[in-house]
Amino acid sequence: MASAAKREDGWDPTRSAAGSYSPWLIVAIISIPTFMEVLDTSIANVALDHIAGGLSVSNDQATWVLTSYLVANAIIIPISGWLSDVIGRKRYFLISIALFTISSLMCGLAPNLSTLVIARVLQGIGGGGLAPVEQSMLADTFPPRLRGMAFAAFAIVVVVGPVLGPSLGGYITENSSWHWVFLINVPIGIVSLFLVNLFVDEPKAIKDDRAKLLKRGIRVDYIGIILIALGLGFFELTLDRGEREDWFSSGLIITTATISALSLIALGFWETNHPEPVLDLKLLKNRNFSLTLLVMGVTGMILFGTTQLIPQMLQQVLGYTSFQAGLALTFGGVATLVMVPFAGRLSGVVDVRMLLFPALLVQAFALWNMTHLNADITFLDAGVARLYQAMGLPFLFVPISAVAYVGLPQNKTAQASSMLNVARNLGGSIGISSAQTLLASGLQRHQSELVNGLSPLNPNYNEWLDKAGSAFGGVGDPTTTPLAVLYQTVQRQASMLAFLDVFHTLMIVVLCVAPVVFFMRSGKSGGSGGGMAH
Repeated sequence: MASAAKREDGWDPTRSAAGSYSPWLIVAIISIPTFMEVLDTSIANVALDHIAGGLSVSNDQATWVLTSYLVANAIIIPISGWLSDVIGRKRYFLISIALFTISSLMCGLAPNLSTLVIARVLQGIGGGGLAPVEQSMLADTFPPRLRGMAFAAFAIVVVVGPVLGPSLGGYITENSSWHWVFLINVPIGIVSLFLVNLFVDEPKAIKDDRAKLLKRGIRVDYIGIILIALGLGFFELTLDRGEREDWFSSGLIITTATISALSLIALGFWETNHPEPVLDLKLLKNRNFSLTLLVMGVTGMILFGTTQLIPQMLQQVLGYTSFQAGLALTFGGVATLVMVPFAGRLSGVVDVRMLLFPALLVQAFALWNMTHLNADITFLDAGVARLYQAMGLPFLFVPISAVAYVGLPQNKTAQASSMLNVARNLGGSIGISSAQTLLASGLQRHQSELVNGLSPLNPNYNEWLDKAGSAFGGVGDPTTTPLAVLYQTVQRQASMLAFLDVFHTLMIVVLCVAPVVFFMRSGKSGGSGGGMAH
């Protein structure tokens, strides 16, 4: 029966991680640690100011808490597929959970910034292995026709996690201590270790693959690992520090960008010619897989970019607390949870292009709608704006995750999972970095334009000052003098216009990428593997 199933749709049930248990039970268990890791990333962002104050360091110094994690994460994710094959998939998953849990405890107890940064590096190494291994297990445990529903659970993890992070992080930091941002992971990690060890199976086929690998002798691709570390590590460092260092006017950014570019170019030549590459770039010859990486990267850019921009806009322009700003995203989280089951079911029966293209158009519409927001919007307006976007996200993540493995050899699912997560994370980093750069330049441009109109030669300017002088009296609090209020108003409006410009730019990116979907082979994510292999 197993061989028949393999001949029919390319799926080998002997590689399932479910063993004698229900596959859906395994989905729930392996999603817990990944959700913990994704959630923690966005929670830490919110707590940054509190961490800086608690450790008596500047905000710029405190950003290394985020940078160190992102760099470690970027390095480990690409090689997690290889590590999974060498160490054993279940064993590597357990090691990753344990390392993430222990390092979270170290973060929570860190007495100074240096200790916290070291702990965050270890946390990034542990967290980097969770999502790729989970995706690999899902791809092996479910046949293509059910894979969409399985990956719907993964969509909940990667979409809802960043949505809940800001509100949960805001609540924790405002009502407790920043230490609990990390300590909250400890009990969850312990429970995850117990459940994974008890219920998740290491199938015989996976063990046999590893035994053959060990018998043949492990040829460690040291040069490939070094090039990945230099290329992606310095790329992440360039993106994360670029805006703070004023990009290429900084010698640091020129150096990191140059090292990254040269290393990535060398990596491409080296890995495509290596007999046992740590990162199998030959998978990119599969047209569907390479295109899904592109769409996944853009999806990560939109999700993580807007997840940071919207709360930032609500705090800077409307004066919301971090908790209130996070709550405004909750509408989106609810919409995502509602739509995920539909996306999971449809991805198994509908031509994948008929899901991805409309979903990208929904993203474009949502971003277009955001360009019409203003500085006087209500909490409901902000929530509804995010709601439009969140409704379409499951119809991107679920079909992409499901169709990416179609046509690939099943022993390459770990490698494919690693590359998918690289695309998502790098897309998110590029989205956040480019959004902040556009925001800073837009703020300067709009402020200059608005200030140019504030002149005694402008009758509207003089009229406003006269009315404001009568209203405020020009005494008392210096921040309520007419000129002070006018300056605050200009700043507020310039900030709002800069945010709208970023939303508009992201909309254009989505519209440019959307037609790429039609270059994919037609078919359903649950269809035959052979029809989508090339």
